[in-house]
Amino acid sequence: MYSEEEYLQLSGIQHYAYCPRQWALAYLELQWSENLRTFEGRLLHEHAHGSSGSEKRGDVIIVRGMRIFSRELGVSGECDVVEFHLDDGGVPLHGRQGLYRVLPIEYKRGKPKEHDADILQLCTQAMCIEEMLLCEISYGYIFYGETKRRFEVTFDAELRQNVTKAFGQMHEYAIRGYTPKAKYGKRCNACSLKDICVPKILSGSSAHGYIKARLKEEADI
Repeated sequence: MYSEEEYLQLSGIQHYAYCPRQWALAYLELQWSENLRTFEGRLLHEHAHGSSGSEKRGDVIIVRGMRIFSRELGVSGECDVVEFHLDDGGVPLHGRQGLYRVLPIEYKRGKPKEHDADILQLCTQAMCIEEMLLCEISYGYIFYGETKRRFEVTFDAELRQNVTKAFGQMHEYAIRGYTPKAKYGKRCNACSLKDICVPKILSGSSAHGYIKARLKEEADI
C-alpha cells in the first residue's frame, strides 16, 4: 500500500505506455509543451467534464469529473464520466436507493489506436473504482472524438497485470528521479515534447542535463 504522498497521477500511465521518457519529462521533470493534438484532446476533456457533478437520466446516474484513487497502485486522478446503471447485481451508493452497475467512460480525440495507452488508462480507472466501492467492473468504454463512437474495453487479467506492472515501474523511476533514455522512432514526430526531448540529439541524458550542458557551453563562450 502506498501513502498519499507517494501517489502518482493516474493520467500518467497513458504517457508512460506511449513513451516512458515522455512521461518522465512531463511528470517528473515537469516539462510540458502543447501541440494541436494535445490542445484538441484537452478541449474534448473539458467538454466531457462540463461542470463537475452528477445528473440522473432514467435509471442511470451520470457523474462527471469523479475523483478516484488507489492505495494499492499508488495513484489518484479523475474520471471523465462514470455511469451508474440501476442493476440488481450492482453495488449500493450512498444516498441512493437500489443497486448500481458501474461503467467508466474515457473521452479521447482521434480514433482507436494501435498501442494500448488509452486502454491502460481506462483500466486503471476501473481498478481504482473497484477498490473504492468494493465492486467488480468487467468493462468500460472509450469515446473517440473522430469516430463519435464508444469503443468497448474488457478489463481482463492480462490488462490488469499490465497496469500493475506499469505503475510499479513508474514508482521506481519516481523514487530514483530517473528519466529513461531517448529512443528515436516514428512516434516522436507526433509528440508535443520532441523539441524538449530532442531524441535525435540526446543519447540518454535528461532534458535537465541537456539544458545544463547548453548553459555551460554559452557561459564558456
